[in-house]
Amino acid sequence: MKTVAILFGGRSSEYEVSLVSATGAYTNIDKSKYNVILIGITRKGRFFLYRDDPDLIPSDRWTDGEKTPLSLDLAEGKLYTESSGVREYLDIDVILPMIHGKFCEDGTIQGMFAVTGIPFVGCDCQSSAVCMDKDVTKTIVHEKVGVKQARSLVLKKDEYSADCLSICENQIGYPMFVKPSRAGSSVGVAKVKTPESFASAVEAAFREDCKVLVEEAITGREVEVAVLEEKGKYTVAHPAEIDNGGAEFYDYDTKYVTNTSSFYIPARIPESAQEKVRKLAESIFRALDCTGFARVDFFYTPEGELVFNEINTLPGFTPISMYPKMMINEGISYSELLDRLIQTAL
Repeated sequence: MKTVAILFGGRSSEYEVSLVSATGAYTNIDKSKYNVILIGITRKGRFFLYRDDPDLIPSDRWTDGEKTPLSLDLAEGKLYTESSGVREYLDIDVILPMIHGKFCEDGTIQGMFAVTGIPFVGCDCQSSAVCMDKDVTKTIVHEKVGVKQARSLVLKKDEYSADCLSICENQIGYPMFVKPSRAGSSVGVAKVKTPESFASAVEAAFREDCKVLVEEAITGREVEVAVLEEKGKYTVAHPAEIDNGGAEFYDYDTKYVTNTSSFYIPARIPESAQEKVRKLAESIFRALDCTGFARVDFFYTPEGELVFNEINTLPGFTPISMYPKMMINEGISYSELLDRLIQTAL
């Protein structure tokens, strides 16, 4: 029986989302087929083998449960616990990362496990880092795919000045979105409608990243596509549509806290547009050298145009997350989806 280690927690601002995603994965993984262990990472970046009740994880009570500190032996390429000077190595066959945002989705943990030789689910270090950076993603997608994207400018923290407002006003205009270039779950994102709110929006985005993206606001339906890659074979789900329930945009609270949003699978767009967006999603996935799985997000404008928004290489796996919902609509259950992702990584 193969041993799967589910990673959760981490140092990013998406810590709480990770706890719920990991709980969903643990609940649905086929335990008759896999030996499942849980590895928790605290907000300070400390690794622990979690041995207690999984039900304590989503409410963030796991840190008070039974756990053992974990260390990494680079010579052996294994994680281990240590008691009274005796090391106990973990024989892990594959890592299932359920950590979103910085210090995982950005390729850092993928790089660590690549060095040790422990297989992991999802994109490798390079593609994870590229896809995490919205600015770099936009450049590659523009060159390789050519799909329409929102006009944008990049602001860097060490170069930021009061002149940036007038530059953004002239080149982007109102309303505009201000967002960290390297963050997820809409953390630090703001829709700016007036000059008075620009500085505070940039400041909030800089708290998440030293590089900030300023984009024009695109009017249209929010459409998402789930892509599953299995050793060169692609399953591209029918697109889902997000209705943010009157919120300014599909922000963190709308995604995970409130119950105001709704969704439609398939999206309420013409069949021709559905097929086009599926092809575009696969093309973008390939252009960015992704493997395993990712969610590709678009806008569908009133004029019938598709505009690429961003790609998420570790999309949420919570009970209300769109990636598993889209795959379930394709006839792939949550449990089967996890199995297929694990088998692809082995």
